[in-house]
Amino acid sequence: MLFGRGIVATPENFGVQGAEPSHPELLDWLARDFIKSGWNVKSTLKKLVLSATYRQDSRLRPALQERDPENVLLARGPSQRLPAEMIRDTALLASGLLDAKLGGPPVSPYLPGDLWRESNSMSPAYHQSVCGDLYRRSLYTVCKRTTPMPDMTSFDAPSREFCTVKRSATATPQQAFVLLNDTQFVEAARVLAEKALKEGGARADQKITFAFRRLTARAPKRNELKLLRQVSQDQTKIFQQEPDRAANLIAVGEQKRDPAFSSVELAAMTAVSQTIMNLDATVWKR
Repeated sequence: MLFGRGIVATPENFGVQGAEPSHPELLDWLARDFIKSGWNVKSTLKKLVLSATYRQDSRLRPALQERDPENVLLARGPSQRLPAEMIRDTALLASGLLDAKLGGPPVSPYLPGDLWRESNSMSPAYHQSVCGDLYRRSLYTVCKRTTPMPDMTSFDAPSREFCTVKRSATATPQQAFVLLNDTQFVEAARVLAEKALKEGGARADQKITFAFRRLTARAPKRNELKLLRQVSQDQTKIFQQEPDRAANLIAVGEQKRDPAFSSVELAAMTAVSQTIMNLDATVWKR
């Protein structure tokens, strides 16, 4: 989960046909330490993320490119795409929509159409959650074994028909399509846009930087800021010519829009937020 590759590269097979551990002594020490902690997962995760190994620069240096392309030697920090649940939660947290309440029954976020009935006519109808339950962490999303949430499936979340110890991690055009069009992500981008317009600052660059930091946890580079400024200008011109498109974009989702901003201004900033949401800097951990 943390490094993208375990000390044993085949966690789905620890038998005689599985791969040998790359660091057997470290694996043994971590196992004993985990037992000593009282099987405390949180303590073990904290120990790993605070380690010097995890906090290394993740850039692939030329000296390691041929010798260790898969980072088996742990000579650099992790670099991997976030799992499906974390991508959704990142969008919700950055926008301020995330309901951080702990525990409780499953919740039912946005679902296109009635996929439950389409996959099985005997299934009960899908009932979308309301208010805060619509924005709970993805951990609490209801799961129908044969019909997983399509936005999660696009980012390699498996169905529950069989046990999956190690997920695949793909990069497909469909993932960008989901981030640009799925109700949850469009709504999150619009609410983040409102926050940027309200709290980001007086200048356009400050507003863009605010949204960028919320999603990526860093300031944009000069070339990134230049491109996003151009996106803002281009989208503003488009929405001024087609105000209906602007109105439709900012009407997506259950959260009501902030009337303090014009539809064109808000739609343009929403498009900027969507662009940032699609960046490698947002959906990859480095």
